[in-house]
Amino acid sequence: MESRPTILVIDDEPANIEIVSAVLEEDYDICFALSGEQALEVAHASRPDLILLDVVMPGMDGYQLCRLLKADPQLCDVPVIFATALGDDEAELRGLAVGAIDYVTKPIRPATLQRRVRNHVQMKRMRDQLAEQALRDPLTGLANRRALERRLQAELHRQAREGGLIAVLMLDIDHFKGFNDTYGHPEGDVCLRAVAQALAASIRRSGDLCARYGGEEFACILPGTDLDGALHLAETMRAGVMALGIAHAASTAAPVVTVSIGVAAGRCDMGGTNDLWLTGADRMLYRSKIAGRNRVSGQVMAREEEDRATPRAGAAG
Repeated sequence: MESRPTILVIDDEPANIEIVSAVLEEDYDICFALSGEQALEVAHASRPDLILLDVVMPGMDGYQLCRLLKADPQLCDVPVIFATALGDDEAELRGLAVGAIDYVTKPIRPATLQRRVRNHVQMKRMRDQLAEQALRDPLTGLANRRALERRLQAELHRQAREGGLIAVLMLDIDHFKGFNDTYGHPEGDVCLRAVAQALAASIRRSGDLCARYGGEEFACILPGTDLDGALHLAETMRAGVMALGIAHAASTAAPVVTVSIGVAAGRCDMGGTNDLWLTGADRMLYRSKIAGRNRVSGQVMAREEEDRATPRAGAAG
């Protein structure tokens, strides 16, 4: 069942918030803020589907706040409707120029407000669904490479501010070309879906991400995870894939489908780009492959010696 949309009402007059709430509360969850500064905090906490914003407020006015909302990567897609007693064309054009999607005047006309809010919420939800589809791998249902790279960039920035940990995993199905040559590409697709489900089932935290990186390669992002924790999860994934028991006569690693995994983990205060962390994990994936496949290898990423590796082997099949 789809959740009720959330509307954030921003107005320095509580009476105006009560009027809007009375008009919309039957169909929407309502949250509110009495100032621009408070609105930014509430918006980040509630992630509204639409913002109804007053223009004239003490301190930060609606125009200034709208500019900040549209400059925020986490909030820029939330539609903003200005609600104000300023009814002249210049005020409306100024509101649209700073990023508002619509404009309603006070006193509020309930039917007009309901109709406009409903239309913009529906359009936002359709845009969200299209955006979600664009970041999803159609075969496996996992996030795709684009989604993973976006999330990794965001997590590196967030963890760098906090001096936090992150781990990146790169996974490859062992001898997958031989699997396709032996069993055919339709069975290869069945195998990819089964492996994807096993990997996704190993992830327990909502902040972790598992993605199909391309072909038979997968990748995971584990915010707040050190090397030992990442190696433990990687070993769980390796064992989970092997436990599927999918026959693989063309593999030299085991008689069933297996994966090799590389892990790069460390503190984000060392800086670094997506490529640095993905290359670190890929280097460890290569180490797992040359060691015989069906195993896990990992390294601590460090500013002083990025090429230092600390391999940890999983049980070979």
